[in-house]
Amino acid sequence: MSVHSAMAGARIAEQDAFDRRNKVRLPVEIEGRVRPLGEEGCSARILNLSDTGFMAETTEHYEVGSRVWLIVPGRERANAIVKWTAGNRIGAEFASPVAAAILRA
Repeated sequence: MSVHSAMAGARIAEQDAFDRRNKVRLPVEIEGRVRPLGEEGCSARILNLSDTGFMAETTEHYEVGSRVWLIVPGRERANAIVKWTAGNRIGAEFASPVAAAILRA
């Protein structure tokens, strides 16, 4: 593969990630839990939500790249990967798109 085609592929991958992360986020205030795989997790307040991800305030620290479950009472849990952290907030991208309306209903 040439350097030029590798750079073009990288730009396309970056654009795809940019498109996924810039979906319309619905401002919400939902109490739930964020739980790392195989652990107990902690309470969380989901602050915004889209079908590709969420932002939440949590009572524990998470590392970027951590795989977590987002658990909202009365709804199916959703698997996600933490993409960023800032203080007590995290942003995560769902492993598979979910219907945001289902999580906030």
